[in-house]
Amino acid sequence: MKKTTTRLADGRELIYYDLRDDAVRGERDARPLDPVATAAEIRHDRLLGDSVVIASHRQARTYHPPADECPLCPSQAFGTAGGRLSEIPAPDYDVAVFENRFPSLAGDSGRCEVVCFTPDHDASFADLTEEQAALVLEAWTDRTAELSQLPGVAQVFCFENRGAEIGVTLGHPHGQIYAYPFITPRTERMLSSLAAHHEATGRNLFDDTVADELADGRRIVLDGEHWVAFVPYAAHWPYEVHLYPKRRVPDLLALDDAARTEFPQIYLEVLRRFDRIFDEGTSRGPRTADTSRTPYIAAWHQAPPRAEHRGDFALHLELFTIRRTSGKLKFLAGSESGMNVFINDVPPEAAAERLREVASE
Repeated sequence: MKKTTTRLADGRELIYYDLRDDAVRGERDARPLDPVATAAEIRHDRLLGDSVVIASHRQARTYHPPADECPLCPSQAFGTAGGRLSEIPAPDYDVAVFENRFPSLAGDSGRCEVVCFTPDHDASFADLTEEQAALVLEAWTDRTAELSQLPGVAQVFCFENRGAEIGVTLGHPHGQIYAYPFITPRTERMLSSLAAHHEATGRNLFDDTVADELADGRRIVLDGEHWVAFVPYAAHWPYEVHLYPKRRVPDLLALDDAARTEFPQIYLEVLRRFDRIFDEGTSRGPRTADTSRTPYIAAWHQAPPRAEHRGDFALHLELFTIRRTSGKLKFLAGSESGMNVFINDVPPEAAAERLREVASE
């Protein structure tokens, strides 16, 4: 992998991650951009004890542009067919990461980055080769390392939103990284449960969770040498898969070479199964129309870099869809939105069985 860091016209950082060591990145961003102006503010909810980000400037962000105006596609020189300038000055790239032009978090309030997985506008993460997926993993790891060192950053969150139903405003295959100035409420709850379980049993909650799923077996989706994917016992979402390395590590930086090598095989297979769970046909080939793809959120959970007993935390990825059956979505209605009590229409054991049924041939 070769990493090249440069700047966009408005001063934002842009990083290329190339598979080839001899890649040369000298393209200049020729757009007449004004400096980024943000109005992000973090407010504390006194009743719930959590934080809310107020970011009114994001109302002006790019919203469902046509494919030929996509800001995440490589730039094309004017004077050629389809000439345009984008957030990526280069005419091609492998993986590109840049500071978000419309960040939810900025300055003393954190940082937001965009991760472009491929220059192919019509592709998806599931369409990547294992080599390409491994490069994305390297980019996530490198950005976690660098962002964790920024003053005031308390947690780094790598994630992907896919599909218009999720709320994605750009169709190009991409994810994001948030560097929060606080530990998120969800992670705080995990850390609290982790401590309580250790106090009660003397054991690690994450280790016990993985061991229990492996022993039960009914909710296992994929069982590799270094990773295991399963539908959790108390799944919140109709189809939800948690992916854990079998050797507990606190974050992406701590993965060993064996786990890094196997990750693309396991993760790509899980994603491809997600794209088939609502397919009434028998096709095992790649999906091409974005409307036929399953909308999902893929979220990496890592130990906060300065958390106490961070070595007890277990890195894992949570993947879930808001689609509960063909043509029907799982809406967060009164119980979920009002009281944070989820009601799942699909038994986790049935979801796991379906995900095993649609395995690649």
